[in-house]
Amino acid sequence: MSYEAPHGGPESALRSEFLTRLAVDFEAPQDIGDTPGGTRRILLMRRGHASGAFLCGQVLPGSGDWVLVRSDGVAQLDIRITLRTEDDALVHMRSWGLLEMSKELRASILEGKTVAPSLYYFRTTLAFETAAERYRWLNNVVAVGVGQRLATGMVTDVFVVR
Repeated sequence: MSYEAPHGGPESALRSEFLTRLAVDFEAPQDIGDTPGGTRRILLMRRGHASGAFLCGQVLPGSGDWVLVRSDGVAQLDIRITLRTEDDALVHMRSWGLLEMSKELRASILEGKTVAPSLYYFRTTLAFETAAERYRWLNNVVAVGVGQRLATGMVTDVFVVR
């Protein structure tokens, strides 16, 4: 059996639409250390919010990023967020992604220096779960995040893939 790539064109073109900007601050990291799978670090979110035309609200306690740094230095991100929207609905977000940056860039960011996100790779895929009628459409979309790491947290612009 052979695979034939789709023929490009408007019907198969990937489109996206801005959904929200997630901005969070982390607690001090919980460094688990070198495990058989890599170096594990848990970053619980101290506070955060989402702001955008389609999704706004506050990040709830218990949200965090279960980071696994692989032997090649790339961080596998396992981000789980519960958001309470401005109209009091709960939305669970699950995100998986990769953060690839040099040790030097990471050190600069942790020192509070501004580092252009174009100098490293921080991308995630997001899926949503909610029972709130107004946001049920989120249950049926995939989104991508373009992230920026900051000294105390991260900012991620989230786009729904159409």
